[in-house]
Amino acid sequence: MLVSQDPDEGPDAPGAGPMEDLMTMGCKYGSHRVLEPAGVLPQPALRLDNDFSTLRDNEILVDVAALNIDSASFTQIETEAGHDLAKIEAKILEIVGQKGKMQNPVTGSGGMFIGTVAKVGSALKDHDLKPGDKIASLVSLSLTPLKIEKILKIHPDIDRVEVKAQAVLFESGLYAKLPADMDEGLALAALDVAGAPAQAAKLVKPGQSVLILGAGGKSGMLVAYEAMKRVGPTGRVVGNVYLAEDKQTLDDLGVCHTVVVADATRPVPFLNAVLEANHGREYDIVVNCVNVQNTEMSTILPCRQEGIVYFFSMATHFGKAALGAEGVGKDVTMIVGNGYTKDHAEITLWELRENPKLRKLFEERYV
Repeated sequence: MLVSQDPDEGPDAPGAGPMEDLMTMGCKYGSHRVLEPAGVLPQPALRLDNDFSTLRDNEILVDVAALNIDSASFTQIETEAGHDLAKIEAKILEIVGQKGKMQNPVTGSGGMFIGTVAKVGSALKDHDLKPGDKIASLVSLSLTPLKIEKILKIHPDIDRVEVKAQAVLFESGLYAKLPADMDEGLALAALDVAGAPAQAAKLVKPGQSVLILGAGGKSGMLVAYEAMKRVGPTGRVVGNVYLAEDKQTLDDLGVCHTVVVADATRPVPFLNAVLEANHGREYDIVVNCVNVQNTEMSTILPCRQEGIVYFFSMATHFGKAALGAEGVGKDVTMIVGNGYTKDHAEITLWELRENPKLRKLFEERYV
């Protein structure tokens, strides 16, 4: 929150010292950069101030090297652009130009970035950051002030956009220093979905049955690996993929007990297929990691009464999920895909360190 100063209270006025320090502070959550509408936080805001010529003392300025666009967002933009790279570039520049942030107007989601710290506000000297540090943002681009000077290259196969740009992290913003023992692109790919495997580490218990929709993607594979560790010898992890080649990949990785090829947008045949894979029993936990819409009921139906449904996918329509569960009489705990949980960066990067096959696949596919 900005603190105003009376015009008569100049720098030489008695007692003005402490007030001077407050003058350049912004809201720790970033509301001072909201241009419209007034009174909201940066994520739901229509437009943010991305003029970085003046910084607040509790802001961090970062020179951005690459954006990892949220999978649901990139898929929507790519489809709208007819897979034309020039049109994808134009759409990204249009969104950031209008909003001052990279927030897809259709999906509402953003993504994350990697870059080099350019400046750390004087009020944040207790942070473990200094200019020159390479970091990954762990807060969504949907709330991060961003200014793109130029798009250098688009990698549609991994939802990544190389840029010459700058962004600001607020005092409350989460970040991770890029590790020295792995490629920046590898770290970015993993940290982009860090919330999913870390939530799995927290939710999954020994002996449980777990179903993962979209198990062939980045978040799905990491969740599957974490779930396999947690369920132990008496549990069961079932992965779902849409394409047969993804089944082969998961089989080779060994991160699921079995993999079901089925279309999650068709809940009735999907339910039959995944229940058969679990010997006819409903699941204790169902995790949705897909990047397409209309998979809410395929997530809810296979879950047992009083089980847990975790929607990591930003393609989820949470109104449909709530009403759908009510309509079929499912008393389940539904968790919105919060991309943050305690120690999520450390848990996710450790998965790549301890599983050479998973790391090799990520290096081949996402770097």
